[in-house]
Amino acid sequence: MVQAKISNINSRNEHRENIIKITKSWIGTPYHHQESLKHVGCDCLGLVRGVFEELSQKKTAPIRPYTKDWAEQNKQETLIEAANEHLLNVAIQERQVGDVLIFRFRKWMIAKHTAILTAPDKMVHAIEGAKVEEVHFNKWWQRHLAAVFSFPNSQL
Repeated sequence: MVQAKISNINSRNEHRENIIKITKSWIGTPYHHQESLKHVGCDCLGLVRGVFEELSQKKTAPIRPYTKDWAEQNKQETLIEAANEHLLNVAIQERQVGDVLIFRFRKWMIAKHTAILTAPDKMVHAIEGAKVEEVHFNKWWQRHLAAVFSFPNSQL
């Protein structure tokens, strides 16, 4: 029984280390709206989709085209709803490295930005006008955090 718990913990740690390794391999990818191609181009959703696909070795379903202001137009928490379908919901205060972070830029706005936590104080994200980069998960980002999700681990 104890050996099984240790093995489970080791598997979870390896899973999270793998997420971080894959995520960091996207650093330097140019920003490109609606894309998810490592070293070619991606947006914040494309980064998460690309990491998910590499991690699971499965292609994700195609996404309908979306405009840069899609969240303002539909007034639905589309990003959080989609994350709930494909990822595991985590309490914000229980986030861990390797988790997907979802942000809203204003309290009254729809959540529309994603990143992946790579250290307790760092995250990797894609934002218009910049390449995928690792930045500080500082107080500003923490205040705008709307939801946290974990990638499922098929090994457990």
